[in-house]
Amino acid sequence: MPVELQVGDLAPKFRAQAIGGKYGDGQAVSLADFRGSAVVLYFYPKDDTPGCTVQACGLRDAWGELSAHANIFGISVDSAASHEKFIKKYQLPFPLLSDADKKIIDSYGVWVEKSMYGKKYMGAERSTFVIDGAGRISAILRKVKPEEHLTILREALRAGAR
Repeated sequence: MPVELQVGDLAPKFRAQAIGGKYGDGQAVSLADFRGSAVVLYFYPKDDTPGCTVQACGLRDAWGELSAHANIFGISVDSAASHEKFIKKYQLPFPLLSDADKKIIDSYGVWVEKSMYGKKYMGAERSTFVIDGAGRISAILRKVKPEEHLTILREALRAGAR
């Protein structure tokens, strides 16, 4: 049974390799590194797939605005090499975290049973967690449609700034 985090909960701690953005080819980051600042963790199924590309490019196009409000990390089970290709192909200005062992994905409860064309399989649910500077979850966006993600995230960040 996946974890069911709620707004107001302490965000699960993590440590992972960040690829891209100011981290270049890779640097370990943890939630504790951002104490006092907002963090956005957006979980997505797979690098360079249609929906994930729409979502990532929306964040890229609004990067100047978004980066002023939060540290943003995309997270998937893809490898660091896959992340590097995805970042380069779409000129993504923000870092991606590789979670091949699913530790972060499991701790946030987004590794779920999915279904496509009647076939069931396990995968990452497209979900976003906004974490305030005290390490508490201030917004949870579950099963977000890629083309709606940016609008909903902007609203969540505005609400958190109040």
